[in-house]
Amino acid sequence: MAKTMSEKIIGEHAGRSVSAGETVIATVDLCFTHDASGPLLISQLKELGLNVANPRNAVFFIDHAVPAPRRENANDQKLLRDYARKIGANFSEAGNGICHQLIAEDYALPGQIILGTDSHTVTAGALGAFATGMGATDMAVAMALGRTWLRVPETIMVNVSGELGKGVFSKDVALYLIGKLGSEGANYKSIEFCGETVERMEIGQRMTLSNMVVEAGAKAGLVPSDIETKLFLEREGRTGFRQISSDKGAEFEDIIDVEAEELRPMVALPDSVDNVKPVDEVGDVAIDTVFVGSCTNGRIEDLRIVAKILSGRKLERGTRLVVTPSSKRTLIEAIKDGTLQTLLSAGAAVTPPGCGVCFGALGGVPADGEKILTSTNRNFKARTGNPEAHTYLASPAVCAATAVKGVITDPGEFL
Repeated sequence: MAKTMSEKIIGEHAGRSVSAGETVIATVDLCFTHDASGPLLISQLKELGLNVANPRNAVFFIDHAVPAPRRENANDQKLLRDYARKIGANFSEAGNGICHQLIAEDYALPGQIILGTDSHTVTAGALGAFATGMGATDMAVAMALGRTWLRVPETIMVNVSGELGKGVFSKDVALYLIGKLGSEGANYKSIEFCGETVERMEIGQRMTLSNMVVEAGAKAGLVPSDIETKLFLEREGRTGFRQISSDKGAEFEDIIDVEAEELRPMVALPDSVDNVKPVDEVGDVAIDTVFVGSCTNGRIEDLRIVAKILSGRKLERGTRLVVTPSSKRTLIEAIKDGTLQTLLSAGAAVTPPGCGVCFGALGGVPADGEKILTSTNRNFKARTGNPEAHTYLASPAVCAATAVKGVITDPGEFL
């Protein structure tokens, strides 16, 4: 029987053929947590009297509060350091980068099942892994047993064809899709991205697609692994590539066709990610702070787009730009190729790799009544640290053009 990617991967880990709608017990390849949820996970492990079965398949990240702004954060981070050292688990220190970016750079492989105590664990689906987030108690059991329970999700295929227009990127595809589906339109579904447009995307752009599916409620966001996946792994010095995709004739709950040429740069307006409009329908919205970063759009490709637009230009007076690279490797590349110099010369403030203002903890929290445009994934009230501020979402290109003009701007004229 023809299978979707989710059915294939979960079936392999369950040791039998599975179909959408079944609830199964499946083995897990990798589990991870971070400083925002890791302390609760450790507490649950201790409360349940459980030990991590295979520390080599567990990773503890410090990425949400970098560097620690308060002693409470510092104490939580010390707890993670000490626990990871004690059990011999993998550990990523503050400043190395965001867990989802580092999972892609260092760990994720096609066909794996990856669990994280964070909803944006789905990002690793860009490499052909079934990656999903779960709570601390479920994660404690998964880490202790090396297995978890899963309901096999139905799959929505999103077929993107044609050439993306000037100033249009994968973030715009993601925002368009969320606007079409709604914030609950894909609850517990797997979204699989296919089509010639997706095949031409680099892994970084695919990661943006996978990252955003949870904003429509999806359980996973998968991209078939292919030559681009193989080349990415080789560049990162890693082996373990395999080709995996849905079978011809697999049963999908729905198929959504997206014509790339028809897409415009998109903006999500406050206070919901599905409140989406094309940039030219937003109006002259003045922006106080622009933020470029996060696990959605803080990669070197994103920073280079921003630098291309900012090259030879300055920020609009009264508009601030904060840039937070998604990983140390991204930061180093930005230093080597001159991207960082361009950003700094234009007036940007660059913070250490981590979650930054996306988490609302530090790195550019807006003031009361201010408007912030970000390349992140969520814009509900208080997401960027202040319930009295107003958060808009867009691609790094829209963010950069806006930083130059001071109002939300179509980047097409700069590219």
